[in-house]
Amino acid sequence: MYYRRKILLALLEAFDNKLDKISLQKLLMLLGKQQVKPEYHFVPYKYGCYSFQASADLKTMAKYSQVELKGNIWFKIDKTNYLPDLKEKDRQAIRCVKLQYGNMSGDELIHLTYLKYPQLAINSIIAKDKLSKTEYQRIVDARPKSDETILFTIGYEGISLEEYLNKLIAHNIKVLCDVRKNPLSMKFGFSKSQLQNACTGVGIEYHHIPQLGIDSDKRQELNSQADYDRLFSLYRNDTLTNTLEYQETIIQLLIEKKRIALTCFEANICQCHRKHLAEALTRHPSFKYELMHI
Repeated sequence: MYYRRKILLALLEAFDNKLDKISLQKLLMLLGKQQVKPEYHFVPYKYGCYSFQASADLKTMAKYSQVELKGNIWFKIDKTNYLPDLKEKDRQAIRCVKLQYGNMSGDELIHLTYLKYPQLAINSIIAKDKLSKTEYQRIVDARPKSDETILFTIGYEGISLEEYLNKLIAHNIKVLCDVRKNPLSMKFGFSKSQLQNACTGVGIEYHHIPQLGIDSDKRQELNSQADYDRLFSLYRNDTLTNTLEYQETIIQLLIEKKRIALTCFEANICQCHRKHLAEALTRHPSFKYELMHI
């Protein structure tokens, strides 16, 4: 079993084997704040902080009869005691969370986390109802304000779905253009339907433009930067010269939405075709904006 799932189960144990869905997310986030390297990361979602990975793990554990969802309450039904299996620092962190927040109601946890971490409440649909006007203004003030037109590029290699989404949110990106030929990934959250649903959940529009990608069979045997450079030379001379209409689509999205990002896998921009696509877009007659790799 993944260690992070033991963390989830141990947290449920500490709270008498049951927590409502919103409180579980809040407490898991607060637990992460006490860990040097949190097992889960969080994004601003409909009810505040939310981990797509934690939600997926709970659904998987339900299939194995470790937890059960009744209404909006998660119950731990696995009889195994997982707290002793954790590292001592994680056991201490869970005890600390129980001590600090164990007597709080769901509404009190919402109020606490919204005020302490307002950046994680910027997409909340209940914030106005849960906070005073002064408190709610802190949420408004935490929202990204940048609105100048910028073309961004981003890779998801080496980071979680939530860390990736938070980069997009921090840069106030409105549209994500997935330029992979085949939008499939063994990494959680980055196959097309998962990524599209996650983007929608945090208010980012998603477009898949496979015509601007590179066939997977052409990406074999890339062992050096020279190998990549040869591949990208072919990409520039072939794909980019024959896909002007799709590049035009991106330009129009940029003009209309102002802040869009091209995405693919590689963290190293010099080993990803999105660099060459982005540079081709900057040569479009209508392009007079900034290009930023994040």
